[in-house]
Amino acid sequence: HCVNTDEDKTSSPIRFFSFAVCSIQRSCLQHCLYKIVTMDKKEPEGLKIKREIGLIGGIALISGTMIGSGIFMSPQFVLSYVGSPGASLLIWTISGIVSMLAALSYTELGTIIPESGGDFIYILRIYGPFPAFFAAYTMVLVLKPFAAAALSIGIAEYAAAPFYMDCSPPTVVVKCAAAFSLFLVVIINVLNVRLAIRIQVIFLVAKVLALTTIVVGGLVKLSQSTDMIVENLKVENSFTGTQFSLSTFGMAFSQGLWSYSGWYSLSYVTEELKRPEVNLPRAAVIAISLVTSLYLLVNVSYLSVMTPRELMSSTAVAVTWGNKVLGSWGWIMSLAAALSAFGSLNGSFFSGGRVCFVAAREGHMPDILSMAHVHRLTPSPALIFTTTVSLIVLIPGDFKSIVNYFSFTAWIFYGITLSGLIYLKIKKPELPRPYSVGVPIIVPILALIAAVFLVLAPIIDNPQIEYLYVTLFIVSGVIFYIPFIHYKVCPRLLNKLTVFLQLFLEVAPTEKNL
Repeated sequence: HCVNTDEDKTSSPIRFFSFAVCSIQRSCLQHCLYKIVTMDKKEPEGLKIKREIGLIGGIALISGTMIGSGIFMSPQFVLSYVGSPGASLLIWTISGIVSMLAALSYTELGTIIPESGGDFIYILRIYGPFPAFFAAYTMVLVLKPFAAAALSIGIAEYAAAPFYMDCSPPTVVVKCAAAFSLFLVVIINVLNVRLAIRIQVIFLVAKVLALTTIVVGGLVKLSQSTDMIVENLKVENSFTGTQFSLSTFGMAFSQGLWSYSGWYSLSYVTEELKRPEVNLPRAAVIAISLVTSLYLLVNVSYLSVMTPRELMSSTAVAVTWGNKVLGSWGWIMSLAAALSAFGSLNGSFFSGGRVCFVAAREGHMPDILSMAHVHRLTPSPALIFTTTVSLIVLIPGDFKSIVNYFSFTAWIFYGITLSGLIYLKIKKPELPRPYSVGVPIIVPILALIAAVFLVLAPIIDNPQIEYLYVTLFIVSGVIFYIPFIHYKVCPRLLNKLTVFLQLFLEVAPTEKNL
């Protein structure tokens, strides 16, 4: 019934419209038939997340994630636990060494198992799905959200500090500002991988400049001072008042290592790293060396400007330092600390969201979390889910308790992962290793000893009911593992929800980028 003559095409608008619709239908039918005929001849390429991270991006991701609110907030907690400047500096040094040993161990694992997912994927490949599920369950619901919540609180406290000079900012203000920072970071990471990495590099430069300012200002003050502050930094006086106990050193160690959190970042995004066999070890060594040097110098600067009592009583160390050294320009340190924590939160989200993504891809989380945006190629469902849990954690939490329980839980799985490397070195030395830890098996063993100490020391010396709650939460994962992972029970409602969210978020399943 389509129009066939030129005269009829122009004689009636209705007939012309009918002709156009039929032409479109015929064209679409031909296209669909072509797809059906050629479907068996050539499989379409699966959706893959691209390798966008080079050496500079890798260094920025590790060091930018490490340098966050920790160095601006943890020094007073470390000093209050150990009681003396000398012991405090010792804790910061040991924390840097342990981070380097652990990072080197993870680097070797990353070259043996070149997949994204960090601890989860290493435990899965070495020990199997049962322990791996507990790692994914705990990381997705506790570790990563707690880390993001603690960082967002750090951002909020420093951003609000200039407006509340004579008192602490109200809790409601801090929580609202923290929630806003979480929303902003997830938007950046959902939009574009390259954008998130560029922001990470820019913020790293700003952080290094801010910490360098603190170091230089402290050295100038140190050269001018002759009072009690300098006396406290002398070797013979620096350990006066040290509190010796497993609990105090364990808690101080946890606070110190919190400031180094991020040494593992690249192991979560191995599939997005260019030439991982080369850039993974280089980025780790350069980044952790840089951060450790800066942290020690910054702590010396704090102690050269403030007495130990002033430092321990400060709610925002960098702000107190800025007011003493920079005077009316002290608010700059609040801004620098907030921006530093924001960069760390961005890096933490970038790497942490991949744990949820990879766990879902391996069948340990709902399928929707394993999908990526079809155009932006970012794991947006996993990032949105991590943000949601972080906001829930943010409501009751405070910085100090979040750090303590985060560290306790995290080092359980770091220890399991490190033991996996020791197992591979002993039982499977024939595995191809593009990179091998410089000092053979002693490096992961030392890192494992530190992990065991961090887990057991606070429990033995000062047991608290909260540690039991954390342990029970981890063990409770078996309730979900048996029906949903082992027997693969999948409610129909979940399938319908997955389809709806897949269409709504414009996401699709992905393939590994090996």
